[in-house]
Amino acid sequence: MDQNKVGRFIAKCRKEKGLTQSVLAERIGISDRAVSKWETGKNMPDSGIMLELCSILDVNINELLTGERMNTMENYKEKAEENLMTLNREKELHAKRLLGLRKVICVIGFIAFFVQILASVYAPNSIWTVVLATSAIIELVITIGCVAIINQKAGFYECENCGEKYVPSMTAIIFAPHRGLTKYLKCPNCGKWTWNKKRLTK
Repeated sequence: MDQNKVGRFIAKCRKEKGLTQSVLAERIGISDRAVSKWETGKNMPDSGIMLELCSILDVNINELLTGERMNTMENYKEKAEENLMTLNREKELHAKRLLGLRKVICVIGFIAFFVQILASVYAPNSIWTVVLATSAIIELVITIGCVAIINQKAGFYECENCGEKYVPSMTAIIFAPHRGLTKYLKCPNCGKWTWNKKRLTK
């Protein structure tokens, strides 16, 4: 996906509609600085506002993501498939980065926990023991919470029984037995408890 091309296309369509960056930004509910970043190719519009942007500029999602008007149905279908594959690759890359961050947080969090527990054992007095032990527990809870949030945002779980891909609840993610990236979960579709594999894209 060529961000510069998309940016030029957004600017062209905006001008054709007789809109300034400020007016376009106001209609969408964002800053004109964000629109400027799109048009210079520094950023892409967030997926949550793409439909509204397309409606204002009178283009479709494929035209927006491609950075050009679609003239024929054949061209439209070809670009639609290309854009879908690009978006899936970007989602997968984003999920991989999140899972990498999860590993870093796990390592740092658990090292900090054990260091603080060890320090509390050798603390010079009981007050320091309590402070360090409490700090270690808080550190552990924060680490588990951050890891669970990342785990929920990065990809999906696939039911071994029916193939349903879904995002489990935060409680299920924290307390479900797991083997690496596989968790023992209840599928919301078939209702069976199975070992569900982590998938990065649907």
